[in-house]
Amino acid sequence: MRHLVVLPWKQSFLMSYKSIRARFFRSLVTTLTLVLAVSFLAFSQITLDIGDGMLASGRPGLQQSLIQSGYDITPGDTSLSASPKQRWIVILSLLVCVVGIINAQLMSVTERFREIGTMKCLGALDRFIVRIFIMEAAIQGLVGSLIGAILGGTIAFLSALLRFGTDIISLSPWQTILFSSTLAIITGIGLSLLGVLYPAIIAARMQPVEAMRVEQ
Repeated sequence: MRHLVVLPWKQSFLMSYKSIRARFFRSLVTTLTLVLAVSFLAFSQITLDIGDGMLASGRPGLQQSLIQSGYDITPGDTSLSASPKQRWIVILSLLVCVVGIINAQLMSVTERFREIGTMKCLGALDRFIVRIFIMEAAIQGLVGSLIGAILGGTIAFLSALLRFGTDIISLSPWQTILFSSTLAIITGIGLSLLGVLYPAIIAARMQPVEAMRVEQ
């Protein structure tokens, strides 16, 4: 009967962390892809949140400033909404992010044929291989999403300060902005996990003998 290796979660995390360090530049490219996508998502949503706060204030001067900035506001509006063009741009940026992650992870699988084959020869189950890849994606997703949310929120505030002045500090709905930032982070982590799923399954289904035969 084949001996099954028990891989603790702590050991899985350490292996994932060491793998990211060993392939730092490839991991950096994947993380930067997430940073750009999440920062754009956070910027778009937080900009709307700031505009909602200004609109809710009821000040005619601020509403006029929003109209001059390109927002389509009609009497009775209580919130702003993204234009269809803006929504499509956000969706496309997220799709490009997922495709980039899948491509990077597939290259990572190719580079790690022998490593994967060795682990499977030592008794690692398919789910252990999948777990390692998912934990790597989770680490990259968390780091990239946090940086992206902070970057996007910062740019949104600086842009609003330049256009509307310091009034936005007191008028901004901070709870809504926090929720939008959290949602952007969760979305980024979800994209990272979604992008690694297919490469992880390919790696897990790899036959040990075939993996060990590959020349690198």
